[in-house]
Amino acid sequence: MDAESRDYSAERRRLVESLIAEGILRTPEVIQAFLKVPREEFVPPELRDYAYDDRPLPIGYGQTISAPHMVAIMTEELSPRRGDKVLEVGTGSGYQAAILAEIVKPEGHVWTIERVRELVEFARNNLRRVGYDRYVTVVHGDGSLGLPEHAPYDRIIVTAAAPSIPESLVKQLKPRGRMVIPVGGRYYQVLKIVNKDESGNIKVSNSVPCIFVPLIGRNGFSEYEF
Repeated sequence: MDAESRDYSAERRRLVESLIAEGILRTPEVIQAFLKVPREEFVPPELRDYAYDDRPLPIGYGQTISAPHMVAIMTEELSPRRGDKVLEVGTGSGYQAAILAEIVKPEGHVWTIERVRELVEFARNNLRRVGYDRYVTVVHGDGSLGLPEHAPYDRIIVTAAAPSIPESLVKQLKPRGRMVIPVGGRYYQVLKIVNKDESGNIKVSNSVPCIFVPLIGRNGFSEYEF
């Protein structure tokens, strides 16, 4: 049987059960999203058989689809809810956006921004094929600037490493909103949780160490640094 015609549901369930046993997946909404969204549809066809290995996989153009455990950690820390407006910075293959869409739909929506034009089309095709394109809008642009035309957002998730927390993204976060973002240098970052209170003040806490590709843009790293 070729990779495109295989049923990966058993592998998906085993991965989810493993992440639950490790205490990484905890909330029913996130668990159901992981069971529902087919990760194999968001990797290059030749890598489908590795879709449920708990590791990042290359998707071209120097980018990766994050390891499932990291997607789970970030989604749990983000704590998205049905009906939320979400901004994702760094679309990649569209997998994280699909997980979020599964949680916030049908009233909510995910806007996701990607700087690599070829990945914009890759993600759009993946999301369309599995039916999440109604709940996700993929935009080509500099994600470090956010997407002010649809702000403010209930939740913001950044899937690339920033040298610091961009003020542009903080401004686009609603009061009582939350952002998760990896912050640090090229080879080591810490996942930061940013909470904004009713008065617009922010509180930042640390989650876990991590390693992401860099956030390239005006309020991120210069591509010449890498």
